[in-house]
Amino acid sequence: MPRIFFTLLATALSLLVVDIIFPGVDLANFPVALAAAISIGLVNAVVKPILTILSFPLTLLSLGGFLLVLNGLCFWLAAVFVPGFQVSGLLAFFLAPVLLSVVNSYLNQYFANRLAPTTDVPQLED
Repeated sequence: MPRIFFTLLATALSLLVVDIIFPGVDLANFPVALAAAISIGLVNAVVKPILTILSFPLTLLSLGGFLLVLNGLCFWLAAVFVPGFQVSGLLAFFLAPVLLSVVNSYLNQYFANRLAPTTDVPQLED
């Protein structure tokens, strides 16, 4: 349960970073960022796999480039469900999900290293 909480927290913080960098992404406040993090998680868990399967021929023809369009579409779709979270502009549509992924990976790694219990494993001697 704490892992889910910290993942949502990392995603919300990542969204705030994306909001600062991209003028096309607008978040009203931190609670909206938390709601957007939940929305992005649900869209990525439910809608994105279906779209990925349906668009496989386009993805194959574009050598994976169409996945950027799918990421942007899912990011925009998550913004539709959350009042106070807006995505506008082509640059934000394509590059904001990429930046969100990079920052989110970094923050998740940070929380995992800081909050994971350290266990001392005894070393075997020869």
